[in-house]
Amino acid sequence: MSTLNLLRLLLLAAIWGASFLFMRLAVPALGPAWLIFSRVALGALFLLAVTLVLRQPTVWRGHRRHFLLLGLLNTALPFLLFAYAARVLPASLLSILNASAPIWGAVITALLQRTLPAWRVQLGLLLGLCGVAVLASSGAMALPAGAGLAVVAGLIAPFCYALASSYAKEPPSVPALANAHGSMWAATLLALPLLPVVPAAGPVTTGALLAVLALGVLCSGVAYLLYFRLVDELGAAAALTVTYLIPVFGVLWGVLFLDERIGGNTLAGGALVLLGTALVTGLSLRQFRGAR
Repeated sequence: MSTLNLLRLLLLAAIWGASFLFMRLAVPALGPAWLIFSRVALGALFLLAVTLVLRQPTVWRGHRRHFLLLGLLNTALPFLLFAYAARVLPASLLSILNASAPIWGAVITALLQRTLPAWRVQLGLLLGLCGVAVLASSGAMALPAGAGLAVVAGLIAPFCYALASSYAKEPPSVPALANAHGSMWAATLLALPLLPVVPAAGPVTTGALLAVLALGVLCSGVAYLLYFRLVDELGAAAALTVTYLIPVFGVLWGVLFLDERIGGNTLAGGALVLLGTALVTGLSLRQFRGAR
């Protein structure tokens, strides 16, 4: 891997790790619905501008159903669930729960194929489950009342990512940028009906608006562009190693900017989740080093 691509990978992990920090900062003022609508709408506008500048096709015609399904599973629903969980859970814990997406993917694949996964995958699933149990235990952090539902929401969100990945294994022939652009607009439409039902939580501050701007433009728009560039340069398998780096930055930003305290149980649970994810995905250093 070239130095430039390594820097891109680290930057992408830092940006996506910061998304949990920004959600924690914005959700007390905006609430989950307004936060996610603002995020995906800003991301959609940013990607529209990129599409126009690069003169790329939008290919919306004939793919509306595809974009709606992708926008629901890969964007609107998981973003909303993480925003709900961010009202209670620390950013560091959210970023670790997010890393369980490949574990959910292995479960979905096994159910669809009606076969037992390989022993390595089974061990990864067991370690991931143990890691989640450690993280959710009462001794993992001093969590407030109602944290149980927030943890469940934080686990369903990566499950949605896994469903989207399973669907995307045989997607229509749509370019990557068009997929990101179309699904972001679909997520905006899906989030719109929630606004009158789930009002903003409190007075909107300048800090909350800046956090939403960062979520929409940086964590949604710029991050997508970085990710697609890495896929083009390295291939999908090597680009997905960002999964293992996001919790590192998520924990780091939480400690530095939110004064979150990281206990031994959090570190142990996070390590188990990441190790289980590595086993499930079959992470190979040889494959990573050999990326073109």
